[in-house]
Amino acid sequence: MTNPFQSRFATIFFNEVLLNSKRVAPYVLMVLFSANAILWWGRGPAVELGWATNSDFYIARSLKGFSFLLGLPIFNAIIMGDAVIRDFRLGVVPLIFSKPINRAQYLFGKFFGSFFVLVCCQAAFPLTQIMLQAFRPARMLVQPAHVLIHFKHFFFFVVITHLALAALYFSVGALTRNSKIVYGVAVCFYPFYLSVMLFLLRGFSIPVRTLLDPFLLNTGPSGNGFGNSSEFLNQYVYIYSASMIANRVVVILFSAACLLLLYWRFCIAERAEKVKELFVLNLSSANERIYFDSPSPAAAPRKLEVNEYASIANIILPRVTIANEKFSHDLKTLLAAVGVEFRLLRAERSLIVLLPLAVVLSIFDVAFFRVTPEVSYSATYATSIANAMLLFMIAMSVFYTGESMHRDRELRIEPVLWSAPVSNSVLLMSKFMATLALTFSLAALTGLIAIGTQFLRGHRPVELRPYLLTYSLVLFPGLVFLAAMALVLNVVLREKYVTYAVSVGIAAAMFYLYSIGYLHWLYNPLAYRLWKYADLVGVNRNVFLLQRSYWLVLAISLLALAHVCFSRKMSGARFQTARQTSTSAKGRMK
Repeated sequence: MTNPFQSRFATIFFNEVLLNSKRVAPYVLMVLFSANAILWWGRGPAVELGWATNSDFYIARSLKGFSFLLGLPIFNAIIMGDAVIRDFRLGVVPLIFSKPINRAQYLFGKFFGSFFVLVCCQAAFPLTQIMLQAFRPARMLVQPAHVLIHFKHFFFFVVITHLALAALYFSVGALTRNSKIVYGVAVCFYPFYLSVMLFLLRGFSIPVRTLLDPFLLNTGPSGNGFGNSSEFLNQYVYIYSASMIANRVVVILFSAACLLLLYWRFCIAERAEKVKELFVLNLSSANERIYFDSPSPAAAPRKLEVNEYASIANIILPRVTIANEKFSHDLKTLLAAVGVEFRLLRAERSLIVLLPLAVVLSIFDVAFFRVTPEVSYSATYATSIANAMLLFMIAMSVFYTGESMHRDRELRIEPVLWSAPVSNSVLLMSKFMATLALTFSLAALTGLIAIGTQFLRGHRPVELRPYLLTYSLVLFPGLVFLAAMALVLNVVLREKYVTYAVSVGIAAAMFYLYSIGYLHWLYNPLAYRLWKYADLVGVNRNVFLLQRSYWLVLAISLLALAHVCFSRKMSGARFQTARQTSTSAKGRMK
């Protein structure tokens, strides 16, 4: 006899898998993971160092790097964080629980259905590695083909690690019912993880650090393989030590604790809001009556004949245009729209977490460690915070542009906004400028706190010129390009989660290229590791200005492309409500 719990759990599970299969994001992730497997296979260090691309060491190394760098927490949050939120947003939760389904069946079915989809997406990486064993390019060392090793390491290093992250994001999303908070937690994961591993656990022994490291990055040969001979690494066999197995047990227990807490705290009903005091306003009593007497039968409304309806339907409506077409009117409209968009972005609850964390981590080095001045203390402070803010600038540009672009559609007010008598440039530029203002506000706030920190630490004199030069020549062009790139991706792709996946994938691929030495300014919009303060004031200043101008021009081109690809084809500056009629209709009107 079929267990009712199992059958209902299976129903929720397969429904969640089916819903995710209809989304575009999982397929984009599969393509992205497969493409990166090919990139790491052909452009990784294996060829240059003589490492076998399918050795036990290199398989485990690639999967750990994939879990940490590309199996990013944000990709996990895209799949897991929205599972329960989607049902509440669509208003189908009461319908679901009107059936004989309890909380455990619903929550565990949604969780494991979404996690199954996530694992299928991540499995594209090892499956691509397995297929690449059939190719043996020149200078690449390939051992006899393996299959089981890929799946063993994939389960141990990737699936179990992301089970904990999936449980965390799923629980946060189900309890808060706010996807922005889920993404805020995902964005904060890397700074929190790196801070714990680099500062809190630095003095502990290797077994303790292994026990508390969810990614197990410190396991295996010393130096992540560097410093060992290729012969040793190609014969190396990964043996799961007791501390590694204990680590996996801790991760699984953490996942179970998150789900158990979710089961205890989950509530079907909406949160109780503060009830406002109600007042009853009586405009008339029940005894009052209002009468209207028609002055004469001739004045009474008469019924229209069918032919008259046809004549009215064929009336040529007048052409309507905006009365004031001055530039000042468009500018006022744009400024008003920017103000509205900026206030909406400022009201995002995720900023409560992200803003303080970004500021603290951006000034962490100059606030708590020894500062060695190169040109001056102010130049060192400005350079440090500019480099530390890069990750937060990328995250805020991508995610808050996506929220501003898709908020109107999710609230179902996009047709109302598109019917407003404003041009496409107002609708697009308002979101672009609001995101740019938000990111630059964070940068300005971080700069002010860095100046205060420099003053309090006694690193004087405090000069404003290094900060102004760094912000105007390095940060501002990069912020403009990031906001423009995020805008055009949202316009072209038209799906929030696909845009997030593509954006994060592009950023991860670019930072990987930068890490292996590809740092040319033509594909380095943030000038990552390309400048020092001496370049902003020395003989190379004009060359650096030309490079930054290139990215500003490219950002303007992206804005023009977004305007061309915007789905609201008819310009809002003019609305034609005229209707062409046939020759017979014109005759009837005469």
